[in-house]
Amino acid sequence: MSARINNLITRRKFLQISGALAAATAVTNPCRVLYALTRDKGEITPNEIREVFSACDMCFNKCGLIAHVENDVIKKLDPNPKSLKSRGMLCARGNAGVKQLYDPDRLKYPLLRKGARGDGKWQRLSWDQALDHAAEKLDKIGKDYTRCGFLFMAGTDMQSTFVHQFAEAYGSYNVISHESNCLLSRNRAFLDTYGVMPTPDVLNCKYVIMPGANRFEALVTPDSMDLMTAKGNKSKLVVLDPRFTKTAALSDEWYPIKPGTDMAFFLSLAHVIISEKLYDKTFIKEKTFGFEELREHVKKYTPQWAAKETDIPAKDIARIARELAAAAPSAMVYPGRRSSDYEDSTQIRRSYAIVNALLGNWDQEGGLQVPKKIKPGSMHIEAPFYEDNPDDRVDAGRAQMMFDEEGSFKHTRDAVIEGKPYPIKGWMTYKTNPMQTGANRDKTIQMINTLDFMMTVDIAMSDTAWMADLVLPAPSYLERQDPLSAFLAASTCSGVITRDPVVPAMFESKPVFWIVKELAKRLDLGEFFDFTVDDFRKAQLKKIPQVAKALKEDGVYNITGPSFGIHK
Repeated sequence: MSARINNLITRRKFLQISGALAAATAVTNPCRVLYALTRDKGEITPNEIREVFSACDMCFNKCGLIAHVENDVIKKLDPNPKSLKSRGMLCARGNAGVKQLYDPDRLKYPLLRKGARGDGKWQRLSWDQALDHAAEKLDKIGKDYTRCGFLFMAGTDMQSTFVHQFAEAYGSYNVISHESNCLLSRNRAFLDTYGVMPTPDVLNCKYVIMPGANRFEALVTPDSMDLMTAKGNKSKLVVLDPRFTKTAALSDEWYPIKPGTDMAFFLSLAHVIISEKLYDKTFIKEKTFGFEELREHVKKYTPQWAAKETDIPAKDIARIARELAAAAPSAMVYPGRRSSDYEDSTQIRRSYAIVNALLGNWDQEGGLQVPKKIKPGSMHIEAPFYEDNPDDRVDAGRAQMMFDEEGSFKHTRDAVIEGKPYPIKGWMTYKTNPMQTGANRDKTIQMINTLDFMMTVDIAMSDTAWMADLVLPAPSYLERQDPLSAFLAASTCSGVITRDPVVPAMFESKPVFWIVKELAKRLDLGEFFDFTVDDFRKAQLKKIPQVAKALKEDGVYNITGPSFGIHK
């Protein structure tokens, strides 16, 4: 290009007349080009550079980060060294947050399904058209099938609380999440054994039995980093997993246990520890009840019996029980996330909890801990009462030991398909993809095909969104303002983190808070959302003003100090 032409055409004008070329380039260089295609801000002062605190949202861990922003374009994400929970690190998945933001295939505007579900035929709508349509469907289903005829499902997200609040104001107590497919059996088991869900102090543990979890690949902060550090400090890692995972490859001992037989293994550990009097006698005497019943119960579960069940040699089972007890209280059966669930998974997890109790590792360094946790305030609403609503959730009585606040995805899906005890004809999903994450995809499709209306709010066109009637584009975490979120991190600390927009929201994406607030207005429920995210945060911070200062200065609020010896 000649100097004369170069002088006549500005950068912005060149991009405007070269749209087709730029769109093709977006695949290989989305950061700069997509920004130029989607924003019209005139000429920008060169090298306007900022560093902004945020919290990663590429998985549930919420690791602290610092975004490097140049001319309103995020160039790089770095770990926040003040984020003790994430050990000053940011994994490859976390770094991919920039790619999610500038993904040329992300949802850009509201879409209405045209044709059969799953055909991929869509009509672009304005936001007013989309919200009017959704409100009309919500109103009709509520009148025809009661307000409990609409189901709500939100994933792990700092704005999911607003979906729950909208469901409450709308009048449906049919609310589910991924929890029943993921953490429910573990949480239920440890709550029913300890009265609380403890966190593992992997960093200071000398002996870890890890059943099913794959911490060196399926990352949990700080457990994944702490486990590697602990191994460097001569901690022993024993992995039980039918798969030869990365964690199994780096373990001291790996046993490809027969699937579903974990309880047999841990009942046998309990047998050895009790029969050989290797348990923590003081802890058992002072902090537990039912020990004599347990002693009688496990008498028959010998290592020889367990060997036939698990395909693990009896001599190894007995040796592991003795080694585990010898390392106590800095020893544990790791309670964290794992890969598979069975019909008796809650009881399987209870066997983990019981062995941990025998070790006396509760509230001990290298054991199971409950660090001090900050308690943000909240904005309480008095939801309206709907006289025609049924007495209970649609999955009531189908699943034992469920929590009150959320239902079971599996059993709710069955109830929706059967139309019993009452019909559900509407479904809203936010930041969750049950078509992919829920077992038995065909059954989920069958459920969706019984609905009159389904709407999905997400960043990308997921498998679930593909089956929806209305798809609404959400911003990535780098583009939105969120409430505070408290966290626990065992030996590291506990604390609070939040998010503010790093860059302006792209395309026509809108946060789910704005969406439910607009729907509430259209359904004459606006009084229940008569606040902003700032107002919500102020309510959260009312009794903890020190948190606001730390979040502004460091991007995170940490509670440091010992995480053990505080619940004597």
